[in-house]
Formats: sequence, C-alpha cells, structure tokens
Amino acid sequence: MSTLYDRIGTCYSATRRTDPRIAALIRGALGDARSVINVGAGAGAYEPTDREVLAVEPSETMIGQRPLGSAPALQARAEDLPLPDRSYDAALAVNTLHHWTDLRAGLRELRRVARKRIVIFMRDPPSGRPFWLTENYLPSLDPSRKYSAVIEAIREELPSVKALPFELPRDCADGLFVAYWGRPEMYLDGEVRRNISNFALAEEGDIAEGLARLRADLASGAWDRKHGELRRRESLDLGHRVLVAELG
Repeated sequence: MSTLYDRIGTCYSATRRTDPRIAALIRGALGDARSVINVGAGAGAYEPTDREVLAVEPSETMIGQRPLGSAPALQARAEDLPLPDRSYDAALAVNTLHHWTDLRAGLRELRRVARKRIVIFMRDPPSGRPFWLTENYLPSLDPSRKYSAVIEAIREELPSVKALPFELPRDCADGLFVAYWGRPEMYLDGEVRRNISNFALAEEGDIAEGLARLRADLASGAWDRKHGELRRRESLDLGHRVLVAELG
C-alpha cells in the first residue's frame, strides 16, 4: 500500500508538529464524542488523548513515526474502512481529504462509521486572504481549484456541515503549506518544503524560478516593502476551516 507519504514522510515530524491552537479547535469541534476514528491520521498530531481513538493511515512510513503510547493504528484507506457501521462517536479527518483517491467514497465511509458527527480540518483558499507565495512566486502550487472541488463534495455528501473559521497564528508549530505566511525565509529551507505535499508533488523546475525570485526579493528588501506588515501580525485568515457535520 505505497503512498506519497511513504516517499516524503521519513522526517515529517521534524517540521509538522502539533500546534496547540489547532488541537484546541479540533477538541472543541469533537464535542461530547468519547470515541473517535482518525482517518488519514499520519503521525497522530491532532488525536485527542482523553478519548478512545483508533487511527487509520495508509502509509507504513507515517505509522512508524507515531509516538510511543499513541493510539493504535490500522493501515487502511479512507475509501474502505474495515469497521462496522456506526462504530465510533465521531470521525476525524485533518488535512487529508485532498489526498484521497475517491473523495466521495471516503466521505461516505466517514458517514457510515460515525454515530454523532464528522469533523474535518482543511483549508478552503477562496474563503480566506490571498496567499502571497502563490500569488507572486509559485502560482503553479495554488490548490484553490482542487480544494474548492473538495469543499463542494463535502457540502453535497454532508448537507448538515457548518464551517468555523480559524486564523493561522504566525508562529504556527505545524509546518503547513501556508504556515510561514509571516516567516518567508522558511520557504527557502529544503527540509521544510520536503514535508509539505504541495512542494513534494511539484516538479523541481516548476518551483526553482519562483524560489529564486523570492530569495532575491528577501535579499533586496522588496518582499518586506510589499508584505512586511505580515511580520507584525499575530494571525491571518488564509482559509483554514473546521467543518462539522452533525449526524442522526
């Protein structure tokens, strides 16, 4: 069951650490759910520790990075969960839906195994502020069209879904694609880029020229003249949302 993260996930936990503010948002969205299936769980960054949790993850590499004492993990795909109907209070999916092979099949599986609610954390780019990296330097990495299709599928498959906005903090510990919106130098770090799927899926030739221009603009001060106020902001809405669908 080879996956993208078997290739890029060997040092994933070095830059993709749990951010406590995202974790608190997810815990709140889970509400009174006492049992949770975490689908596309990766290394388990946002699994609650005060509830019964089963992690589902297709990548053996990512399962191998789960910390000692974390929830048990099952190697399987979202589209075919080997679990009975309504077997968990809540289904959780964090920054994973855009990787699923059959999105609608995966959403139906979440709906099948969850009794109370489904909680999804992801980015919906058009709902937030435009991101300077894709606007000015790397337009080929803009995921807006793909993510908009994901949001449309969620709304059709989970009609009760509601979206709660989340402003990403400037010092976000989780190195998401847009996490360094106020720390632009970080995008020049190869290890940071390696743990971001947007970069890992891109051809090197597609990003080299854009990164060279970013490096030059940082050196000349051009980036700061245009975007310098971002270094002083505490948080920014770049479209991250927690989506909650109540079932039953």
